[in-house]
Amino acid sequence: MELKLPIYLDNNATTPMDPRVLETMLPYFVEKFGNAASRNHSFGWVAEEAVDYSREQVAKLINADPKEIIFTSGATEADNLALKGVYEMYATKGNHIITCTTEHKAVLDTCKHIEKTGGQVTYLNVKADGLIDLNELEKAITEKTILISIMYGNNETGVIQPVQEISKIARKHGVLFFTDATQAVGKIPVDVNADGIDLMAFSAHKMYGPKGVGALYVRRKNPRVKVTSQMDGGGHERGMRSGTLNVPGIVGLGKACEICMQEMDTEAKRLSKMRDRLEVSLMEMEETYVNGSREHRLPHTANISFKYVEGEGLMMGFNKNIALSSGSACTSASLEPSYVLKALGLGDDLAHSSLRFGLGRFTTDEQIDFTIDAIKNTVNKLREMSPLWEMFKEGVDINAIEWEHH
Repeated sequence: MELKLPIYLDNNATTPMDPRVLETMLPYFVEKFGNAASRNHSFGWVAEEAVDYSREQVAKLINADPKEIIFTSGATEADNLALKGVYEMYATKGNHIITCTTEHKAVLDTCKHIEKTGGQVTYLNVKADGLIDLNELEKAITEKTILISIMYGNNETGVIQPVQEISKIARKHGVLFFTDATQAVGKIPVDVNADGIDLMAFSAHKMYGPKGVGALYVRRKNPRVKVTSQMDGGGHERGMRSGTLNVPGIVGLGKACEICMQEMDTEAKRLSKMRDRLEVSLMEMEETYVNGSREHRLPHTANISFKYVEGEGLMMGFNKNIALSSGSACTSASLEPSYVLKALGLGDDLAHSSLRFGLGRFTTDEQIDFTIDAIKNTVNKLREMSPLWEMFKEGVDINAIEWEHH
């Protein structure tokens, strides 16, 4: 079989849609075009039935009740609805939220917004392995704390936080626990009951579904959680999120969840094996480092720094053939190194020389072979051109050099 280029290894940014998902969605664009809120005729009923079925498929994947699923336009909206919604709904109880420095911007920027409106937010640091310190978390709780917001799996490093331990601490202090599980749902077993999660955001386009649709899980009992709506209108989605439902998108999300449920175990094994092979081969080069915990992480993700090489330059070397994300993260319009890697304590040099590998359902062994060769060749070529590498090879302590500033 001929290897088709370019190779896509940026599945943490988005995934291609599974053809089985598209097939399920197609009828809902043209023949079954009804509005799920139209209760007076069969067109509406057909749409409503499809939405109900999807709600069950989504709920089943995370072991929730279908009534606990609120459809949104994606995880960013779900993050906003959870954080702002809890902040407003529980204002009489308190105004303090605890989160973490390595969260996705959708959480961090929403927290910044809440601070502007008078809320208090504590941003926990992470340890060198990317995990939060549970003692620090517990110490940060005050009588004003209403919510702990810690992501499930990190989009840049793949690091998985100790969700069950976090929820135990939250429960003990009567605080709600929200997790942005965008990278985890569909990849690893996520169970809102076993994990003790009160609110959880996730998105279709990270699990081979369509873009522009996601969900917020909101617990209905023990405790019963409520959020204020951030989108007002006809009171759709139990009054928590108005707006005509994106029926084809929701159908796609449901199907994507069903497929993940059936294939997750075998897929996680296949991907972690491939990811480990990639990692072990690349680590054969000296001065190559894996960022974040290697044991607590998503099966499909690796974040690797190649010292003495610039990540952007590295990507130029094979950019036509391999689609990857560099350490300059989502906000790569700026040349700032990734805030997630800086939070792990990486210096600018290592943060700038990192690549994120996000493997996926359609990644093949041939693609990994090609990637290993291409990256090794490019790193070696760039290092040979680097005066810093030459000095390093001659045993000069680079850190001890006094650079002249002009």
